[in-house]
Amino acid sequence: MSDFVLEAEGISKSFPGVHALKKVDLRVRPGTVHGVMGENGAGKSTLMKIIIGLYSADEGTITYKDEPIQLKDVNDALNMGISMIHQELSPLPFMTVAQNIFLGREKRNKLGLIDHGAINRATEQILEGLNIKLKPEAIMGELSIAQMQLVEIAKAVSYDSSVVIMDEPTSALTEQEVHHLFRIISDLRERGVAVIYITHKMDEVFSITDEVTVYRDGEFIGTESTSKLTREGLIQKMVGRSFEQFFHKETAAIEEVLLEVENLSRGKIFRDVSFKVRRGEILGFAGLVGAGRSEVMETIFGIYPRTGGRILKDGNEIEIRSPRDAIRHRMAFLTEDRKGTGLYLNLSVRDNVAIANLIHYLKGGLFLDHTQIRAICEDSVNKLRIRTPSLDQQVVYLSGGNQQKVVVSRWLSTEPDVLILDEPTRGIDVGAKSEIYRLMSELAFRGKAIILVSSELPEILAMSDRVVVMHEGDKVGELSREEMNQELILHMATGEPRSTFSGSLVGQS
Repeated sequence: MSDFVLEAEGISKSFPGVHALKKVDLRVRPGTVHGVMGENGAGKSTLMKIIIGLYSADEGTITYKDEPIQLKDVNDALNMGISMIHQELSPLPFMTVAQNIFLGREKRNKLGLIDHGAINRATEQILEGLNIKLKPEAIMGELSIAQMQLVEIAKAVSYDSSVVIMDEPTSALTEQEVHHLFRIISDLRERGVAVIYITHKMDEVFSITDEVTVYRDGEFIGTESTSKLTREGLIQKMVGRSFEQFFHKETAAIEEVLLEVENLSRGKIFRDVSFKVRRGEILGFAGLVGAGRSEVMETIFGIYPRTGGRILKDGNEIEIRSPRDAIRHRMAFLTEDRKGTGLYLNLSVRDNVAIANLIHYLKGGLFLDHTQIRAICEDSVNKLRIRTPSLDQQVVYLSGGNQQKVVVSRWLSTEPDVLILDEPTRGIDVGAKSEIYRLMSELAFRGKAIILVSSELPEILAMSDRVVVMHEGDKVGELSREEMNQELILHMATGEPRSTFSGSLVGQS
């Protein structure tokens, strides 16, 4: 008898012009959480779609509970006990939680009619077993994204699955909701369920998984016990290069002060925040959720009005009342929510890149110079290595990393001096992250001033020349590259008394 509940061996899959999988393997033990990692295009999703019956493999075998299986469709997989929670949720919004969970397999009474009472009772039992505080009668369209995610998990469990595949399950969850999800996963593990956990988040891998399998460019790289892995080793497996090469931090000449912020305030949101950023410098902003980092950047860029303080550029005070003013002063702002506030998802790559700088593409002040727009957009696509079939491709169909690079291209087309990057690598895979880091270093080398807001401390530590730390709307300290370390930044970010720090770290600039 095998030690594995699911084994995929020698799986290959090709699409027109693309060899997506090249004889890859996956072996999953019962009662474990098995992490699956790799860059976009590594083949993770294709393999999972084969396991769940959405695709058929060109070659290779799948063994489930010691029996070779051939899946005709998703229903085959579900009936066997293999289910998947997809990253892109697609609930029926006008139906109840119970109706969504039992869709297509409704319980019926003796007359053959749908027994809503029986469905609600069965749903209530499932929800209580998972400690999910939802009513079976709740309408799906009225739930939050996080609650819909929990319903999808309940639906997977309702099939009495032995294998549950979770594809980026925390992408839309708050920290508290992630903890709840992790408790559910731990409960599934204790029941003997195998969870295949696809994520790009390193912290999650080391928090929740027992083993990790890595794929790269459609090839199987290896499986390792999580306890034997390091963050650096995992990154190297995923991208095929060392941890140091991954971050691409180069030494740039740090010159005169370009942007200075003095005692900036916005009501009760944040108070008296001051800092300077120089040409060629990457200034990191660290802090916990609610520290006020993004709010400071939004105020500097004119999205919200300030209630106090002033902003100076090249030593001269400037007035910024709107983003248009900020752009005129050669500033750019990459927001943390690229889909909500950064991209026009239904527009093309060309339109998204050009839209912030349309006034410069006017011919005779009346007509857009489409030849010039195309030339600039093509140059941006090549320089940032944006993977897109054409400039006419809608950005909604690009990967997260390529979407992020489209936003960066837009702002670079305005030729900014100051570039504010708010969580620039959130939701993108490690390969795309490495590209963003390379670009940041190049821009700093060219004399741009960069402000990096990030919740990932390894990113802050690796890329910043200095770091400002905030706590609940206050700047609590500023550290040089030589002074900064993860423990000290965390102490400051949690509001530890200043007396606990070695030396005076507050108010430096």
